[in-house]
Amino acid sequence: MGSNKNKKILVVDDEEDILVLLKYNLKKEGYQVKTANNGIDAVKIALDFYPDLVLLDIMMPRQDGVETCRQLRELKKMENMFIIFLTARSEEYSEVAAFDIGADDYITKPIKPRALMSRIGAMFRRGETKNNPDHLISFGDLTIDKTSYTIMIKDDKVALPKKEFQLLYFLAENPNKVFSRDDLLQNIWGTDVYVLARTVDVHIRKVREKIGEGYIQTVKGVGYKFEMI
Repeated sequence: MGSNKNKKILVVDDEEDILVLLKYNLKKEGYQVKTANNGIDAVKIALDFYPDLVLLDIMMPRQDGVETCRQLRELKKMENMFIIFLTARSEEYSEVAAFDIGADDYITKPIKPRALMSRIGAMFRRGETKNNPDHLISFGDLTIDKTSYTIMIKDDKVALPKKEFQLLYFLAENPNKVFSRDDLLQNIWGTDVYVLARTVDVHIRKVREKIGEGYIQTVKGVGYKFEMI
């Protein structure tokens, strides 16, 4: 908790009970918190508060979350700020639109505070390791080290063959982004090698067997994404 005291979070939602709930839980974790009940005020507060992360509702009066996200992304002084959409809308096109406009994560309501705190903590840890010279990626109990091609789950070392490791690292390096089988084939195997799309499915299954089911998610009819559940 002590390391959270320097982290600033702006919560934006037009439902007062959600603002109260999230502010309470975030402060309990040690974060500095500001709130806004519409997008216009959120941008004004951000210019003064300089949040490290914004929890942003989509459907709001005066200015919706998508437009607010676009304006926040144009603020050069906050280019490293994380934005997580909180929304009651679960349609796939809404999620795609959120990521296209610059969201880092997308969480549907009803909100589970403990799960949300975990996602926020993981996002901050990812930000801290993004420029790590050792190329470490950490999510919960999972740590991936590209320099040594090693996987750690808690204190246990997990061995992965090269292609399985590269597949896991690529997905973890691009969390919450959905990749088709063709995308993964091109990025991991390259265009000079003829590999069937089913090869991706086989490698995903093998990775899941070794690290658990809770990291790589299947998006039916589209492909795969890395997302802790």
